[in-house]
Amino acid sequence: MTEHIVSEHVREHGSLLAAVEKRALIWMAERLPPSVGSDHLTLLGLAAMLGAGLAYWAAGTQPLALWGVVMALAVNGFGDSLDGTVARVRNQQRPMYGYYVDHVIDIIGALFLLGGLALSGYMTPLVALGLLIGFLMLSAETYLATHACGIFRISLLRVDPTELRILLAVGTVCLLYKPWVVVGGTPYRLFDVGGIVAIAGMGLALTFAVARNTRDLYRAEPLPR
Repeated sequence: MTEHIVSEHVREHGSLLAAVEKRALIWMAERLPPSVGSDHLTLLGLAAMLGAGLAYWAAGTQPLALWGVVMALAVNGFGDSLDGTVARVRNQQRPMYGYYVDHVIDIIGALFLLGGLALSGYMTPLVALGLLIGFLMLSAETYLATHACGIFRISLLRVDPTELRILLAVGTVCLLYKPWVVVGGTPYRLFDVGGIVAIAGMGLALTFAVARNTRDLYRAEPLPR
């Protein structure tokens, strides 16, 4: 049963940039050299997340390293978004393998990125930990919903990883010019404020997803009369 659900789940992608992103990825996948496979792109995405985390850490003493974060996020977006498209364009899908490896790497990559932020001085370690916990909880719910409901939702509340990378890159550039903001007359780290807002957003998305999937599964499996 598990194998059937993983290999035949429906992908639902309803983010704001989904249509444009899909066309761009197919265009790139069709022109990528045959020697570059989906596994290479997956590993590139993971290496880029490690690079982003290290760049954040280095930025604690050398702020110009923040540009390295922006570049690493762009490389991660290229590898992480393109690997599955390459497999589909070349008819080389391995649904169970791809699903497992892709999401394990997402979890490891989040640890690299948020670990670097926690060490950077631009974000309080407690806020970085809260973001990691929120990401892991959302990820767990998404993976459970894929198995139970047969639908893999790539985006939540019209936002997907591509838009999150763009927001993070813009925020990272802002750190070069204004790493602190004043809220209610008190100065706070820019990324602490953004992190708390993101944690609240993830909590809202998690609550919405749990309520929706619980309702759908309850209706799909009524109690026997």
